[in-house]
Amino acid sequence: MSPEEQLRIIKRGTHEVIEEDRLLEKLKRGKPLTVKAGFDPTAPDLHLGHYVLLKKLKDFQDLGHRVIFIVGDFTAMIGDPTGRSKVRQPLSREEVLKNAETYKDQVFKVLDPDRTEILFNSSWLEKLGTKGVIELSAKYTVARMLERDDFSTRYKEGNPIHIHEFIYPLLQAYDSVAIEADVELGGTDQKFNLLVGRDIQREYGQEPQVCITLPLLVGLDGVRKMSKSYGNYVGITEDPRTMFGKIMSLSDELMWEYFGTLTDTSEKEIVRMKSEWHPMEAKKHLAELLVSLFHDRESALGAREWFEKTYSRREFPEDAPLVEVEKDRISALDLLTALRAVGSRNEGRRIIQSGGLKVNFEKVTDPHHTLQIEGELKVQVGKKKFFRVRKKG
Repeated sequence: MSPEEQLRIIKRGTHEVIEEDRLLEKLKRGKPLTVKAGFDPTAPDLHLGHYVLLKKLKDFQDLGHRVIFIVGDFTAMIGDPTGRSKVRQPLSREEVLKNAETYKDQVFKVLDPDRTEILFNSSWLEKLGTKGVIELSAKYTVARMLERDDFSTRYKEGNPIHIHEFIYPLLQAYDSVAIEADVELGGTDQKFNLLVGRDIQREYGQEPQVCITLPLLVGLDGVRKMSKSYGNYVGITEDPRTMFGKIMSLSDELMWEYFGTLTDTSEKEIVRMKSEWHPMEAKKHLAELLVSLFHDRESALGAREWFEKTYSRREFPEDAPLVEVEKDRISALDLLTALRAVGSRNEGRRIIQSGGLKVNFEKVTDPHHTLQIEGELKVQVGKKKFFRVRKKG
């Protein structure tokens, strides 16, 4: 494939390429490029927001380039200050290693395990030592750090900035030095860190990397970027039904953004679907595509059938877990507790009073309402929890 055609594929779905002419020059050399993306294991699960970067790594991999997935086990213990109005709490080494272990399997849902290098940045950052960190810090100025928007805002507002937060982008930059990166990928919020990588590579006598930023995926709430800490995420290891159901909760407007960012659906096809398809059908198609990516086609079709039976036709899932209770009369709140469907009785009251409990398809809004268990009750808690309940014996 020609360098120009490779560049067209690489640019697809990106936000910015810094510097595009330099990237084309690198491609024309005819040698595989070293392409990196770093992921700090701050949570055990990767989600669709991470998939945006993984998908672009896959593009490079399919074009024959060297792809390196860097697990930031060392940097995660410091905490990325990006987008933070206050200091991020660092994780313990035990937490980091536990989370990092799960990443190795998850990335292979997207990337080719035979052609993907997974490296932990502790393998070179721990060797720096105090002397090395001081030498690295001497290659960048405080004034340059304060050009960063979040640092600048915090400084102006009088909010504290801790010294270790300045160290973070330098260590991320050193990752690029350690592997002699040609290209680094990151979300739009990582632009500053990626550019620091270019500067630090120059300081170490290396050719600066090309920086490619990709759009941040908005979470299910339609407001904030997808994050497990916000609870607005779709995990790539979640079961097909959960994944399908979460995608179906998207707003119609956000659905089209997901088509463009997460799938290979062409812009022309998206325009056609907007004009010809009912939004509900389009959303089911999106959910099918995404579930198929991380599971398989059969699982996606099964999840769709389950969703339509459960929500579209008000049919109750036949394989809902069966729970037997001791008494034939029980209050609504005691029932939720017996089902272990809530974390506390207060949470149970809130769910019931807000209309989140249905028994035999009818809402129950009084926590003290007594339910008569005759035969088998069909119980739904919230949108996704289903139980069959009957008296023991």
